[in-house]
Amino acid sequence: MLLYFMVKQAAEKLKPIMSKSASTRSRAGASLSIDNSVMDRFGKLMRCTYNWYSGRHRKVTRGQDLLGIVLTINNIAFPIHLLFCPKQGRYHTTKADLLIFMLTQLKAEFYREGVDITQLPLTFDSGFVSQELRDRLHQLGFSKIIMAGKGSYVFTIAGQKWDASTWKKVLMLEESQWGIDVPSCRTWAYSPTFGSLLLFFFRKSTTRSFYLMNFSQVSLRGAEIWHIWKQHHVVEYFWKIMKSIFQIRAMHLPGDGLYTALLIKKRRETPAFMPGEDVH
Repeated sequence: MLLYFMVKQAAEKLKPIMSKSASTRSRAGASLSIDNSVMDRFGKLMRCTYNWYSGRHRKVTRGQDLLGIVLTINNIAFPIHLLFCPKQGRYHTTKADLLIFMLTQLKAEFYREGVDITQLPLTFDSGFVSQELRDRLHQLGFSKIIMAGKGSYVFTIAGQKWDASTWKKVLMLEESQWGIDVPSCRTWAYSPTFGSLLLFFFRKSTTRSFYLMNFSQVSLRGAEIWHIWKQHHVVEYFWKIMKSIFQIRAMHLPGDGLYTALLIKKRRETPAFMPGEDVH
C-alpha cells in the first residue's frame, strides 16, 4: 500500500512537467536515484540478514541490505520503492534482477497514473555498473543512465590506454564551464567492456576527483550529465532519514532474536514531515 500511495503522490507532482520539453524536465531536476545501504543487524534469525560489504564500515559486516529508489523533482524527494536484497533461495537473486523487478513494477504503477517514468534519467553508484544491466535498462525503456565509474576500469582516450585512476590524475579539468559549477572534463573513451562511451571527470575538492559514465542511448552535454548527477545525493539524505528519524538501525534483537517491524518511538519524539520537507 505504501508503494501505491507514494506513486500517487509523486505522479501528481510529475504530471505538470512530463508533457513539457526535456529541458523543462531537466530544470525541474526530475530523476530517479538508485542506491543500497546496509543496516547493521545482530539477530541470527532475522529476515534477510547476511554478510554484506558496508561502505560505511569499509568491510564485510552482518546486516540487512536495502535497495531504494528515490524520485527527485523541484528539490522534493519521494522515496517510491524499498526492498530487502535477498541472498539465498532456490534461485540466486542479484541486485540487478531485484532492481529490474522494482523498475518494472514502478513503470506499471506510474503508467496507471498516466506518467511514463522511462523519460526520467537514472543515476547509480559504481556498484551497479555492468553491460548486462545497461542493456536490460535500455530494453525496459530507460534511455538516460548515468553511473559512477570505478578507478580500476581501463579506458583508451586519444590513443593512450590507462586505468581510470591514472586518467583522473593526468586529465586537465576546466573551470567555469557553462552550466557546471565544478572543474570538469567531458571526453569520449573506449572500454573493452562497454565499447565507445562518454566519460565526465570532475573535481569535488582540491584533492578528490571522480568520473561518471554516460550509459545513455544518446550523447549528453557535460552540463546535462552534471545536472542529472547533482540530484543523486538526495538518495543519501533518504538513508540518513531512515537511519536517524525512523531509527531503523535501532531495531536490534540480540542473540536469536526474530525479525521485528516494531518501532518503539513515541509520536511526540518523532516530528511529522512530508516527503521533501527539511527535517531538522
